[in-house]
Amino acid sequence: MSTTGIPFLRTPDSNFEGLVDFPFEPHYLDIDGLRMHYLDEGPADGPVALLVHGMPTWSYLYRSIIPPLVAAGCRCIAPDHLGFGRSDKPSDPAWYGIARHTANLTRLIEALDLRRVTLFVQDWGGPTGLAQAATMPERFERLVIMNTWLHHEGYEYSPGIHRWIEQNLPGGLFRDNIPQRFGWGSLMVVATRRAAPQDALFPLLSGGATTLPADVEAVRRAYDAPFAGLGEAGVAGPRQFPLSIPVHDHARGNADAQAAHFEVINSTQLPVHFIWGLADDVFTGDWGRRWHSLIPHSTWDSFDDAAHFLQDTHRGRIAEIVLGHVV
Repeated sequence: MSTTGIPFLRTPDSNFEGLVDFPFEPHYLDIDGLRMHYLDEGPADGPVALLVHGMPTWSYLYRSIIPPLVAAGCRCIAPDHLGFGRSDKPSDPAWYGIARHTANLTRLIEALDLRRVTLFVQDWGGPTGLAQAATMPERFERLVIMNTWLHHEGYEYSPGIHRWIEQNLPGGLFRDNIPQRFGWGSLMVVATRRAAPQDALFPLLSGGATTLPADVEAVRRAYDAPFAGLGEAGVAGPRQFPLSIPVHDHARGNADAQAAHFEVINSTQLPVHFIWGLADDVFTGDWGRRWHSLIPHSTWDSFDDAAHFLQDTHRGRIAEIVLGHVV
């Protein structure tokens, strides 16, 4: 229990031992008695790359982007939202909200006094991360926007988003089967196209076991690591993100703040680089191009074969694109 009486779970360090391609040392910030984990790689005096994840991922998502950025002289900060990764996991679903996640990220930025920041965002990293650039623009130098959104009047939520919400409601596929039959890692190896559902999910749904190639199993284990062994109480964080999409609950989704930040971001004079996975049925290429058109000086790069988690699947190519835009 935290110093403010918030019940939480802490993932054992042993869950993170031996993760492939993840040699980074953990760092922690105390937030009201809860440990918020972040990676801090590269020169302390270098320009900062702030890499913000969404759901159901953690800083592991950026494992292949960090090394080339560090090689280019950047200091890479990759936090785990509370409830995810190596961060502590409050067990009360009511504790979670987008405003709280946003405020926690603000506290990290201020505690580390991050400046000269290039911000990388995707999925829920968009609403939580772009809020920082909208409210503290003096700390930021560049925005990298990947397969995300900010709620605003007239935004049309895709069928993929509506399916995601339904799958995470009681009676939905993921709500009823994670962690009872499979974990987020099994879902992630399907979402990153490393394995087909019939290989990574269907055997588990029928009570059997999977046999995945060693490299795929390593990725599955890494995405499962934050939650393995914690049971239902440990997955309150990822449970709440889909339910915070402001389709029904504008307050939990911080919809009004998102709309205000959308206006600020669209009028920014900072360099903005859109990098989009066009095979994403959640945040579609049409939406990405439309947003790009609202920021006339922004650049556009895309991958026809990238879906939602392009930091995982297209890795160093993202760093290469961003570094190519820096003069």
